[in-house]
Amino acid sequence: MSTKRFLNHPALSLRPVTHPTGSGTGTGTDTGARSAATGAATASTTAADCGLLLLRLTFGLLMAAHGAQKLFGLFGGHGLTETSRGFAALGYRPGKLFAVVGGSSELLGGLGLAVGLLTPLAAAALIGVMINAMATVTGAHGLWDTDGGVEYSVCITVVALAVTAIGPGRLAVDRFFRWGAGGWPQAAFALGLGGVAAAITLSL
Repeated sequence: MSTKRFLNHPALSLRPVTHPTGSGTGTGTDTGARSAATGAATASTTAADCGLLLLRLTFGLLMAAHGAQKLFGLFGGHGLTETSRGFAALGYRPGKLFAVVGGSSELLGGLGLAVGLLTPLAAAALIGVMINAMATVTGAHGLWDTDGGVEYSVCITVVALAVTAIGPGRLAVDRFFRWGAGGWPQAAFALGLGGVAAAITLSL
């Protein structure tokens, strides 16, 4: 009699036991709970996302302001007419066309980085402008900006390229697209396109 009670004891049930965090034969409720937890963890905004947003907004909006100075004379800028003369004096002819291209690249590239939209393309626009600046203006004056050197242009180029390689973060429009995760292909695209555009411009 005692043997029968022992064999019928609930602790010796042969039914499979489901562990709430297991990966095998969990119930639908357990699976749904795990999926919800994973989704919540994935959807959380990290300090890195906020840091990237701060970097993008500061850097991108300042670059866009530089473009607005050249194109529209805003923020104490000289405007398109004076900028066109400056480009012509550097050998960019017609000066107005290249002033528009340069100013638009800074304006649109800066805004693109600020909101995280088409980040590789926005970075390429800024990189192309900075390569031109280094080749025609700052390269002959060494490294430091106090001497008119390449310091400023190098910093802009590196920041734009780094944001593209890292990705703009979750707080960006590009989070919905595959290039929003960053990576080697995106960084190579930005650097390559910016370099090719600069080479074409310098050869004209």
